[in-house]
Amino acid sequence: MPHSAVDSPEASLALRVRAMRWEARDVLSLELDDPTGAPLPAWEPGAHIDLRFANGVERQYSLCSDPADRTAWRVAILAESPSRGGSRYVHQSLRVGELVTVSAPINHFALAPATEYVFVAGGIGITPILPMLSEAVRRGIPWRLAYLGSTEERMAFLRYPQLAGGETLLVRGDADERLDLAAWIGVPSAGSAVYACGPERMLDALETLSLDWPHGALHLERFQPKTFGESQGADTFEVVAARSDLVVTVDRGCSILEMLESAGIGVPSSCLEGVCGTCETTVIDGTPEHRDSILTPDERESNETMMICVSRSLGERLVLDI
Repeated sequence: MPHSAVDSPEASLALRVRAMRWEARDVLSLELDDPTGAPLPAWEPGAHIDLRFANGVERQYSLCSDPADRTAWRVAILAESPSRGGSRYVHQSLRVGELVTVSAPINHFALAPATEYVFVAGGIGITPILPMLSEAVRRGIPWRLAYLGSTEERMAFLRYPQLAGGETLLVRGDADERLDLAAWIGVPSAGSAVYACGPERMLDALETLSLDWPHGALHLERFQPKTFGESQGADTFEVVAARSDLVVTVDRGCSILEMLESAGIGVPSSCLEGVCGTCETTVIDGTPEHRDSILTPDERESNETMMICVSRSLGERLVLDI
């Protein structure tokens, strides 16, 4: 089934920048509220929102505030170098009081029930983890966190009370020994859940470790797309848009999303990298070649949905509910 969103991904809000705050070196947080004072939509830990800025750039950021506080949302934005336009605009141009177009929350990283939580955050990857810590405490579930950063001054939210509710290990690259993730995590027991967000190298290492863990123990969120080799699917295939009663041909070098849009079928999309999940589409028939960075192994095997901005077809024909 498609992942959860509070509202349609096409819905948007015009929110005001209520406050901006330095959370660490090169990390700036934004508090966003409704200028009319209306409560914001409910959300759960792990959710992200799309921010569309006045310069035309659209980016996804994890919500890192308290889900119980519906007066404002908080996101934290790292000044990337080089920037693709989003972080540069926020750090150099955006100001308190300005309006930003914001999507409804979408959650591909929801906190599943567990008997114990193990959290691993690398750098700005602490942002989706923060609300999870509070939720684990609320549920009365024990947790431990390894928070890895290059230097202490670059590690956001170190003074926030969420980090004090369980067992927190801080690992600073310039001051501490490199963490042996395998030894620190161990082999999770049945019922435990490991949640991780951070750099690609860290997440890839955890995926390798998880091969020896109980099925479904690892949950990842990636800010950057996974690296894939050449497509192993069909060079050319047909996509039947069942609801639109149209058929398009997708050649190598083109995406399903591009060809559907060329045929006049509007599809909600955002990142075009298989990271945000906005273009998730139900598969009626055929076998996708999944090339996204969101779906779990079980979800890939089920072939119920696919991200049409990057994924392709293993066979000559796909039927999509679109």
